[in-house]
Amino acid sequence: MLKTWLVIGALSMALAVILGAFGAHGLKSRLSPDLLAIWHTGVDYHVYHALGLLLVAVTMGFFPDAGGLRWAAGLMLGGMLVFSGSLYLLAVTGIRWLGAITPLGGLSLIAAWLTLAWSVWKAAA
Repeated sequence: MLKTWLVIGALSMALAVILGAFGAHGLKSRLSPDLLAIWHTGVDYHVYHALGLLLVAVTMGFFPDAGGLRWAAGLMLGGMLVFSGSLYLLAVTGIRWLGAITPLGGLSLIAAWLTLAWSVWKAAA
């Protein structure tokens, strides 16, 4: 499972770089400054949490019996998809109600970090 999460984390990081470059070069002249800022917020959180997903995967190697780490990884991936994904869609479509979905992704990201902390705290050293 560790290898799978490392691959997902690395691919997610690559996608974040691609989307960041696309926003900086492909969307700069097509989106208003406020929508471009929304896009970049999505990219920022995508990068942070792709790195976080890699951290969770590496932590699985140190604490292989900490079952909560799989939950942390899933919550982080889901949170990234919902948080950043809703911001990406909002930016390119201008559909403002998508912003109402974003906090659900944020809650998932918070839950992922708390689950990571709890799982490591409870794991046998």
